[in-house]
Amino acid sequence: MSNVPPSAASLRGAVDLSSLVNRAAAPAGSPAAGGPAAAPGAPGAAPGAGVAVPSLLLDGTDATFSQILDLSNAVPVIVELWASWSDGSRILAPLMQKLILEYGGQFVLVRVETDTNPQLAAAFQAQSVPTVAAIIAGRPVALFEGAQPEQSIRDVFDQVVQLAAQNGVTGRALPQDGRAGAEADSESPAEPVEEPLPPHHAEAFDAISQGDYKTAIAEYEKAIVQNPRDALAAAGLAQVKLLDRLDGKSLDEIRSAGAAAPDDIDAQLAVADLDVSGGHVEDAFDRILALFTKADQASKDLLRARMLELFEVVGLDDPRVTAARRRLTMLLY
Repeated sequence: MSNVPPSAASLRGAVDLSSLVNRAAAPAGSPAAGGPAAAPGAPGAAPGAGVAVPSLLLDGTDATFSQILDLSNAVPVIVELWASWSDGSRILAPLMQKLILEYGGQFVLVRVETDTNPQLAAAFQAQSVPTVAAIIAGRPVALFEGAQPEQSIRDVFDQVVQLAAQNGVTGRALPQDGRAGAEADSESPAEPVEEPLPPHHAEAFDAISQGDYKTAIAEYEKAIVQNPRDALAAAGLAQVKLLDRLDGKSLDEIRSAGAAAPDDIDAQLAVADLDVSGGHVEDAFDRILALFTKADQASKDLLRARMLELFEVVGLDDPRVTAARRRLTMLLY
């Protein structure tokens, strides 16, 4: 979850997606893949007005995203940028869909595959996947990066509802298929068919969906024992360990403990976890690296281990990881 709740000020200062509005696309309301129906009365639909959409769960593309921008004038849109190779995306996807349906039309979820939609990935400044943002009245608001505990996502969604109301976006999405949305989405021909997961990966995902992070950790560890080169298992293990460490803790609790004990390694690592979960990756790395200068050898080993885990969470190819790894090597040697 973002460390600073979205506000009207952050909405005005968000990334400008206007360059996508005039991109060649099917007219709003057309049956283009994943495209929503035109929002009646948008912009500024009457408070609580119903807005017809094909489903609460849609696919977004570079070519059709102008329709999503139009829809956001009436109903808040949650955008999930994902990649098929990302374990974090696999972990987050079912939880996002579950929560969107539970909110009963207060949001529409639009999933964007970054590999096939590079313009949208660039427009949202997605430095890692998954990345989640909201669009309200045509303007995006960054929310969080990486897989998150369910309660953290609920807290973010509640903030988005408040921010949308402040900006006059109070419509409710009405799926035209008359179903909950997940069923319709699962039948969409645009949805890629994923290969079956290896057994321990599948068990880990099932455990994560139930909030059983300890079991998920054990399953990923079994996968790594079987195949030490299983990069997806290593990334998944790092993601779920982060979820487990943050589970049941509030933002204020972690921040307060860190401020009260600036030299406490555990307290500072908890803040670093929170920073990574909210997308403040460089802040997290800076915090950990700063602790090296006054740490004993045992503490340095702990800090190094946590850094390596967070590198996996962010993504080993991420330029922020490359820079931090270089700094870590200089401090160690």
